Amino acid sequence: MDLIKTLTEQYMKPELPALNVGDTVRVTVRVKEGSRERTQAFEGIIIAKKHGGINETITVRRISYNVGCEKVFPVHSPTIVSVDTIRRGKVRRAKLYYLRDRVGKKAKVKERL
Repeated sequence: MDLIKTLTEQYMKPELPALNVGDTVRVTVRVKEGSRERTQAFEGIIIAKKHGGINETITVRRISYNVGCEKVFPVHSPTIVSVDTIRRGKVRRAKLYYLRDRVGKKAKVKERL
């Protein structure tokens, strides 16, 4: 087990910010199109955190053009350039799946000061 632990630790990102459910984050992803590479930002609310260690993922939800869009990002993936926290959210749950049914002001999360 120590061999697996040492192998996974070398691929984990050490400089990650504290990511909590309810936070509004901007995830910058490296996108490869043919022979070109560019970065693309995805900004939304973290509605779920799953797994742990090298397998840790976050589910980020945003609403664009009145349609909800969710993406699951592996936190320690090499395609993730950066994860910036924009707002801290005040929530009392581990999963915010109830936001999927809400629209407008009801879909907001209070800010933690």
